[in-house]
Amino acid sequence: MRNAIAAATMFGLCLGSVPAEADQAADQVADGKTLAEEHCSRCHVVGDFNKFGGIGSTPSFQLLVDAFDDWAERFETFQARRPHPSFVRVAGYPYPDPDVFPPNAAPVEIELDDIAAIRAFAESLRKK
Repeated sequence: MRNAIAAATMFGLCLGSVPAEADQAADQVADGKTLAEEHCSRCHVVGDFNKFGGIGSTPSFQLLVDAFDDWAERFETFQARRPHPSFVRVAGYPYPDPDVFPPNAAPVEIELDDIAAIRAFAESLRKK
């Protein structure tokens, strides 16, 4: 009987954690959407936010997640991929040498967690 109660309690605890994890994931996607609309949309088309915006030679988020097998790595390392190093600043990491990477746009300052949020939002755009 005691084992049955313990098992039921553990099962209930596990069920209780699922919505919290789902809520956390949804919050991360929402945060990523806000960040992408605020910072990324000046160059990229970001979902439905700016269907006719962005720079013509810059891939949309939708294209990146649907056409590239390495899309997740691209989003996780975007701050190190050209032209991003010249204007993306990640808090706690050294800025690129402006003589090597002269700024070509107004700087964007983000936190390391923001990169994960932007990636989570991008993943939400993938066609299943």
